[in-house]
Amino acid sequence: MGRRHQSRPVEGRLLSDNLTTLVSIGLVQLLAVISPGPSFLITAKTAVSRSSGDGIKLALGLGLGTVVWATAALLGLNALFAAMPMLFSAMKVMGALFLLWIALQIFRHAASAVDLEHAAGAGSQHLILKGFMTQLSNPKVVVFFGSVFVAMLPADPSPWMVAALVVIVTLNEVVWYSLVALFIGQAGVRARYLRAKTWIDRGTSVFLGGLGLRLLLSARS
Repeated sequence: MGRRHQSRPVEGRLLSDNLTTLVSIGLVQLLAVISPGPSFLITAKTAVSRSSGDGIKLALGLGLGTVVWATAALLGLNALFAAMPMLFSAMKVMGALFLLWIALQIFRHAASAVDLEHAAGAGSQHLILKGFMTQLSNPKVVVFFGSVFVAMLPADPSPWMVAALVVIVTLNEVVWYSLVALFIGQAGVRARYLRAKTWIDRGTSVFLGGLGLRLLLSARS
């Protein structure tokens, strides 16, 4: 009986510690999600040039990418990168090339008019894949899950905690960028974007291109 009574407080403290860890990781990752980066720019551009619904589809793709990174981190992503630094470099190069390709496409079409009547229906089925690829190539996401996320994990997380972490970080991603899409996709915001589309798109392409080049140079070094 005595041992049972002693085990209950220990189990209670363990559960409390695990819940605190879940909340802490969730909040830190949410702050990382909110900070501007490639995912924000691409979601905003999609919502304002196409529709809020298409922006939400892109957000779902970002969420799927988060599932991949979170799962990889929980399976020992940092240990894998430490053991195979060439793999980390290769992933940086692929991510950099993808960002450069997106930047080039945005710059090429910066001065093109947007046909809002047909934009929402054209190629919508590819938006989830685009969001997924954007998340896989996002250097901010790689750094977070390869370092901060892993550092905050307990030594031996239980299966329910692993599942909860994947759900939390994925929901953070999908909900935040869905809200971004809903806000930026409003008619007033869209009208202002259309008036300044050329310069906004060129600025976006320069930012993404600079990030891609920086990532490419860091991979070479």
